[in-house]
Amino acid sequence: MKKFLAGLFVVGSLLTTGCVKSPVAGFAYTDIKDGMAVTGNAGSSKVGTAEIKGYVGLVALGDASIQTAAREAGITRIHHVDYQMKSYVGVYTIYTIIVYGD
Repeated sequence: MKKFLAGLFVVGSLLTTGCVKSPVAGFAYTDIKDGMAVTGNAGSSKVGTAEIKGYVGLVALGDASIQTAAREAGITRIHHVDYQMKSYVGVYTIYTIIVYGD
């Protein structure tokens, strides 16, 4: 019985642990947006995004770097960076970097 409970704890920990920045997370559903960084550059007429998608807590694919999001929108001067995370029962997760600038 002890081995079963230990195994259940390990599996539960692996399924609920992630490598994304999140102040809070709901078990059934999460949809949060938060600030990440601000620079002294003025203006933000362009918006670029980059994302990572995770499946069943086992596979995560994508490139959510600030550089990729800036390049996607043609941004050369970053004003600020936000991120958004959505999760549906831990089965499908989307982590998006949002870059604002000119």
